[in-house]
Amino acid sequence: MILAEAKALMCINLLVEGNSVRSTERITGVHRDTILDLLLSVGAKCERLLEDRIRGLPVRDVELDEIWGFVGMKQKMKNFLGIESDELGDAYCFIAIERNTKLILAWHLGQRTRPDPVAFTEKLARATVGGFQVSTDGFIPYRDAVVYSLGGQYVDFAQIVKVYAASREGEQRYSPAEVIDCVKTPIFGDPDPARICTSHIERQNLTVRMSMRRMTRLTNAFSKKWLNHKAAYALYFAHYNFCRIHTTLRVTPAMESGITDHIWSLADLLTN
Repeated sequence: MILAEAKALMCINLLVEGNSVRSTERITGVHRDTILDLLLSVGAKCERLLEDRIRGLPVRDVELDEIWGFVGMKQKMKNFLGIESDELGDAYCFIAIERNTKLILAWHLGQRTRPDPVAFTEKLARATVGGFQVSTDGFIPYRDAVVYSLGGQYVDFAQIVKVYAASREGEQRYSPAEVIDCVKTPIFGDPDPARICTSHIERQNLTVRMSMRRMTRLTNAFSKKWLNHKAAYALYFAHYNFCRIHTTLRVTPAMESGITDHIWSLADLLTN
């Protein structure tokens, strides 16, 4: 099916505003298979756009984290069924954000194992230039990955480990556990203790879950295919960087970073 431009833009707009594929189908009258085909096409274009536009940028403070999702089924069910596919089960998206401009510098969809953090930090190395400070949580593979990919740029790298109180039951079981301590540990270079922080990337993870229906917790919405999951992320990050005005900045992250001088429309995003 060939969609009119206005109808295609409406579908994409609904998706980036947190609607599911099926709710988009009900609102627009476009079949869900057509919407998914559109998502794959737009996602591939957005992925190329991010790689081309976000390259060799000078930055100051970068925060890294990963957000959990799943494709097809949860990992427990995948293990129970004995399925060995790499495109089902856990799907972790590694995200790097520049603390001051709020720009998403790099992202990588994979597993929470050692090869994927390295692939992620290699993308971050291509997106940046020169020295800067990196902050992560206590995920151990970050230590080797950051030093391997970014050590030559003389980055200052530290990890912050949060100590949580015992988990709660009853009505509070889905609420975040109480943080009772934070341990800041320098790993490489000479990081400034006052700038060791992961609050901005953690807030970005919340924005992801609010803006992508398939990532909303405690619902029946989830990705059925790995390619659809990846395309949805690419669309989200491109829209976030170039089209969405950040409340604090009052401009888009791309404008704050000097990549562009105006707010992009969805049509701009799809034609650049």
